Amino acid sequence: MFGLPFDSGHVLALRVFPQNSFAPYCTVWHRDPEGRWSIFADAPRLDIACPRYYGPACDRVGRSRIDVAWTGPRDLRVTMDDPHLEWTLTVARSPRLAVVNPAAAAMPLSSWRPRALVRARELLAGALGMGRLELSGEMPSGHDGLLMPKRMYLIGGSRARLDGTDLGRPTRLAENPMIGGVALPRRGVLAVGQAVWAIRDPDEFERLRRETSWEPAASGSSRRAAEGSRRFRSA
Repeated sequence: MFGLPFDSGHVLALRVFPQNSFAPYCTVWHRDPEGRWSIFADAPRLDIACPRYYGPACDRVGRSRIDVAWTGPRDLRVTMDDPHLEWTLTVARSPRLAVVNPAAAAMPLSSWRPRALVRARELLAGALGMGRLELSGEMPSGHDGLLMPKRMYLIGGSRARLDGTDLGRPTRLAENPMIGGVALPRRGVLAVGQAVWAIRDPDEFERLRRETSWEPAASGSSRRAAEGSRRFRSA
């Protein structure tokens, strides 16, 4: 879930990485109406998940159990235990994205190298109502990153309660919500794709890889999320 703003001023986001350089993880991001960000990770440790790159822009990071399940071809349910979150969303049908997504998915990974092609994708996202997005640039941690969505889907409806607070209804913001200097979509968007970040310290990177070696069968929530993702792509 690239990002989803609500009319109450809250913003939610979801990241599921069933495969990466360290170990599978899932994170929920939350921005409150005062602009304070929190990231909660279902991960072996925080320094291999989203807080590694976005933690410096957060007021709070922590670990929590997160479960992600597709309850229908276009219906997703996300729960988290602490803080307690109940979040459902429905993916909308979009004639434009029905044309764009197959074309984008067919493009090779090498098409993400030329800056002109990345910029063309950013302009397309703006034309689809997502506002000013930069898919490449510096993360709050100082890492250079590149987000590579292959398919994007607009959100038709969503309800969420966080620690008993109803977050309201999805909305389209006048400006993109920012975490550090990184913009999220100004309307609800679910994306399927990949992301890469440059290695700043090769020794630290290799040490983390050794410390977080894993077997795919050992990952519960991430495996279920991956299975749900495959079902959605074929729907």
